[in-house]
Amino acid sequence: MSKLADYDGPVLEIDKLSISFFTRLREIPAVMDFSVRVQPGEAVGLVGESGCGKSTVALGVMQDLGVNGRIVGGSIKFKGRDMSEMTRDELRDIRGNEIAMIYQEPMASLNPAMKIGKQLMEVPMIHEGVSKEEAYARALEVVTDVKLPDPKRMLDSYPHQLSGGQQQRIVIALALMTKPSLLILDEPTTALDVTVEAAVVELVKDLGKKYGTSMLFISHNLGLVLETCDRLCVMYSGEAVERGSIEDVFDDMRHPYTQALFRSIPLPGADKNARPLVAIPGNFPLPHERPEGCNFGPRCNYYMEGRCDQGYIPMEVVKGNERHVSRCLRMDEIDWDAPPEVEAKAEKPPVGEIVLKMDHLKKYYEVAANALFGGGEKRVVKANETLSFEARESETLAIVGESGCGKSTFAKVLMGLETATDGKIMMGDEEIHDIPIQDRSTETISSVQMVFQNPFDTLNPSMTVGRQIIRALEVFGVGDSDADRRQRMLKLLDLVKLPRAFADRMPRQLSGGQKQRVGIARAFAGDARIVVADEPVSALDVSVQAAVTDLLMEIQRENKTTLLFISHDLSIVRYLSDRVMVMYLGHVVELGTTDQVFAPPYHPYTEALLSAVPIADTSVEKEHIVLEGDIPSAMNPPPGCPFQTRCRWKDKVDGGLCETQVPPVRTMEGKHQIKCHLTENALASMTPVIKIAAE
Repeated sequence: MSKLADYDGPVLEIDKLSISFFTRLREIPAVMDFSVRVQPGEAVGLVGESGCGKSTVALGVMQDLGVNGRIVGGSIKFKGRDMSEMTRDELRDIRGNEIAMIYQEPMASLNPAMKIGKQLMEVPMIHEGVSKEEAYARALEVVTDVKLPDPKRMLDSYPHQLSGGQQQRIVIALALMTKPSLLILDEPTTALDVTVEAAVVELVKDLGKKYGTSMLFISHNLGLVLETCDRLCVMYSGEAVERGSIEDVFDDMRHPYTQALFRSIPLPGADKNARPLVAIPGNFPLPHERPEGCNFGPRCNYYMEGRCDQGYIPMEVVKGNERHVSRCLRMDEIDWDAPPEVEAKAEKPPVGEIVLKMDHLKKYYEVAANALFGGGEKRVVKANETLSFEARESETLAIVGESGCGKSTFAKVLMGLETATDGKIMMGDEEIHDIPIQDRSTETISSVQMVFQNPFDTLNPSMTVGRQIIRALEVFGVGDSDADRRQRMLKLLDLVKLPRAFADRMPRQLSGGQKQRVGIARAFAGDARIVVADEPVSALDVSVQAAVTDLLMEIQRENKTTLLFISHDLSIVRYLSDRVMVMYLGHVVELGTTDQVFAPPYHPYTEALLSAVPIADTSVEKEHIVLEGDIPSAMNPPPGCPFQTRCRWKDKVDGGLCETQVPPVRTMEGKHQIKCHLTENALASMTPVIKIAAE
């Protein structure tokens, strides 16, 4: 039974909330004048970039702000009761029982030394004093509800024996053990693959309905919020700037920051040259350096001096819709339907000669069956199976697939960090598949460079930005003197649109997007012909993603670079790439131009990937396909087709071919390749997964 039976008002009511953190130097206001309501059974999305105060609001609701944090204004009411007036015992009873929270990193919520079953059983035993038997029965029910295979085995496992997606489901099960009235989800799917994300989101929605739970869903992914929430609150720099239903905010936005957020994300069908992404200019203000008047003013296209920079700006009701509010003085004067002003972009040069060719590349690893003590028989991990493709000058080839499909392994072989087990890699006329990096010539090393996923880990924290780039120039033998190299370093900073003064800064003084630009400058220090970008924007906010993506394309236009773009975000891939290669469990299952891969016929796995992508557009209809089960292990792949354990088309193939034979590569028209047993007729019968409604 839901705990809401005796209460009919809002489950959560936050009114004019202000939260500050106190340091020895100053008070740092993290959240100001923030209001939101969550009704019974309703899901409310909280959207904004890193540092805008979303998680601080969640911690305020949990009354868990640590030693330095304090609520300095406003109130948080749970089921009509002010939480600041509750005793510690009352709060302890509510936390985990009435209000549960799911965090971004599942392993941070699980005890690594305790079996899953025991961790789940503890919750009702502590909060409700139920017996061990009843707690076990409830744990079994909830683990079944979160669609985990073999629930009894799951309860008997330790957290490290589960995949990331399974761990996240256990954390959701943990939160649901007491059937809470309010569930707070803080970026619960950021660390997951899109297919797993789709399954987890589906699960959360179903469980919300089953248990009647209200939800506060914190995310920076607008597409995900569209799929999960009823209403939406957009935050910027500690304040709510717009609030309304999903349709109000998506189709009738009334705040410049909301509009800028939407313009910085790629939508299906958007042409990268005709409709480039528009990055938000400037940087997010630090909490103690916020401007006068409107916080968004210095970055806003509609800013008016003498008006937008004066005093406090309240939330105002949008005309004709009292449930839609915005914190903008000019919302009635702005033409919200006007297209964005975009400077003309140079045309991309035509695709040139082949610069990289892979032919039947294989990469196997031998691992001990008992990895901890090195005992037992050897097992083989087949990370890459017969990869064949070519990449040309000025071309962007996207490599797409879930974690563990072999994308990064192939990048390591290309870089020389690993050598191939079999097959060939040709760069120009040179064979490089069996030359480790220490034996490669300086020219070869400088020709193939990499931009990594996490900009925070790839820079030396004790070296200035300028020195790190100069060091790359020294290694690549660029420049005749120190002065020459310094000039080249400053030009590279210009290339990645960083101020030259940044040369003397340390990495800790830079934001995530600025660090990633330094990584790009370093990759281009030796005039790289091929740049492998391994998830280069997935750790960045959407507005920063747009700027870094545009930057990569601009450098490619100028330098005629070949870009191998590894990603699981198909929206960015659609926007950026010329051709797409889809990988699954070490195999290339589909390869073709972007238009070919994004339109039927698809490989069944590509079809599921496309269905899983959250799209921030209410006019888009998607076919709903949720993949059952997890990706098999590369150490123990299924026989026959690698995808057959999760494929919904398998029963269309006669004679059990899928279970016994690896499919042949079929070349369709326009050199479009699909590795599948389906007949021509079955492939031709496929319908588009993403449908854009006619205007």
